[in-house]
Amino acid sequence: MAKTVDLDQLPEGCIEDIISLTTPRDACRLCLVSPFFRSVAQSDAVWERLLPPDCLSILSRSVDPPPLPLPSKKDLYFSLCDQPVLIDQGRKSFSLDKESGKKCFMISARELSIVWGDTPMYWSWIPFPESRFEDVAELIDVCWLEIRGKIDVSLLSPSTLYTAILVFKSTEEAYGFSIQAGKGAVGLAEGEKLTRKIVLDVKRRQGQSRRRNRRQRRNRNLVESQRGRDDELYYPRVRGDGWMETELGEFFCDGGQEGELEMSIMDLSSHWKSGLIVQGIEIRPKRV
Repeated sequence: MAKTVDLDQLPEGCIEDIISLTTPRDACRLCLVSPFFRSVAQSDAVWERLLPPDCLSILSRSVDPPPLPLPSKKDLYFSLCDQPVLIDQGRKSFSLDKESGKKCFMISARELSIVWGDTPMYWSWIPFPESRFEDVAELIDVCWLEIRGKIDVSLLSPSTLYTAILVFKSTEEAYGFSIQAGKGAVGLAEGEKLTRKIVLDVKRRQGQSRRRNRRQRRNRNLVESQRGRDDELYYPRVRGDGWMETELGEFFCDGGQEGELEMSIMDLSSHWKSGLIVQGIEIRPKRV
């Protein structure tokens, strides 16, 4: 008869090694095994390994450095999951994906390259209470929409499939986005980029005039006819924080790439557009 092994009899360092090779979710579950496992699974030794190796280095770039002494490594982990930290003069934010511990970033609108972004007749920069950044970019009126963002690929977690997402809102008076799908692109700045067709049109609020509704239906028919030719249209969805998001594309970080990851959205049609409020571009692990 095979002998059973009492895991509580294993050296504490061995248990630390085992738990640190799992996921943050598994580490929390292992707290239920026994008081001994709970003690080890909550230790700084385990959660220091579950945090990204460069976590403290990134936090040193924060606008408001974490108070000293630092909380436990587990507390720090969940704080970064729930409360993104502003870094690089407040132009980016850093957080962690709660399930995997992978790094997430958002590039603020101020850090993005927006064609005509400094021309007041085309774009306006306004404070927005619901944004994590100091201000956002509001589209006044353009026919050439082009927004680009970059981030050093070395900042991303290795062996991770990332998705790049435009985070935005739409004003009541927004127009021009249901006429033609835009193009999202993601890839290394010096390499080939994968593209996709994206839609920024969001559902109109009630109380619009019949004329506007007729125009909206006509424009939607144009987009739907385009969908018939290419079924891979990516539509916006509501986020948990109340903003909208549209996926621009995906990128697999294998840990060996160098350079910058570039993300862009373009609509170079002759149709005039207005009413887009851009908070930024988020780069986070893709959940499949």
